[in-house]
Amino acid sequence: MSNSHYENFPVASPLLPAHLRAPIRVIYAFARSADDIADEGTASAEERLAALAIYEQELDCIEQRQKPKTQLFQELETVIKQYEIPLQAFRDLLSAFKQDITTTRYTNFDSLLDYCRRSANPVGRIMLSLFKQQTASNQTQSDAICSALQLINFLQDVAIDWEKSRIYLPLEDLARFGITENHIANAKLDDDWHALMSYQVERARSLLMQGATLPHQIPGRMGWELRMIIQGGLRILEKIQSVDYDVFHRRPQLVKTDWALMLWRACWM
Repeated sequence: MSNSHYENFPVASPLLPAHLRAPIRVIYAFARSADDIADEGTASAEERLAALAIYEQELDCIEQRQKPKTQLFQELETVIKQYEIPLQAFRDLLSAFKQDITTTRYTNFDSLLDYCRRSANPVGRIMLSLFKQQTASNQTQSDAICSALQLINFLQDVAIDWEKSRIYLPLEDLARFGITENHIANAKLDDDWHALMSYQVERARSLLMQGATLPHQIPGRMGWELRMIIQGGLRILEKIQSVDYDVFHRRPQLVKTDWALMLWRACWM
């Protein structure tokens, strides 16, 4: 699990069929470059929003059957048409990128889930389109997996996000458990923090498990890819718990020994 959920595109996965590697690289280039516009460098908020507006204009060209101006979007147009990927998925991603520029706090869990709906769920829906598996049931389960992975990423990156003046934990939950922003600023590991994080971990795990049967609905490599993705999310949650929720000093992440365990568990899903 990387600092950004856009790394969830399996660009280097050995489970990917060869014919999908090129289109996934194009889609990833779109997401990665837009994410960098929103989050990297020293540009002002106005400059970032203006740059993302150009991306939206390029999507408009695709929708209006006009030739996009840049090579990236010309290649993206080809992929979208070939695999019949809904253009809304890309618009949703851009909407989430723009929100990262303008929004640094989330009042409640519903508002955070709405962000996940646009920042993470489109990734899964795009992958379903590439594999021609975009049924309504599959999309619902994919959404649960992707939103859960996004929430898990937030739990990993509490300290990193704080350095960017962002908090991706619902403010209503902070208040419920007696947590102030000073807890995060000072990396305060008390009983209140443990209770908050335990609650967040279990909520993310429950959401992830809502999509746990999706690998059985999708044959072949994609099904195994999904098994490993789900097991990766579950393993990160275990590692958050194993460091006693101290995500300030030890960012939980997967290492080589975790992959063998995840593969074994994936076989028994």
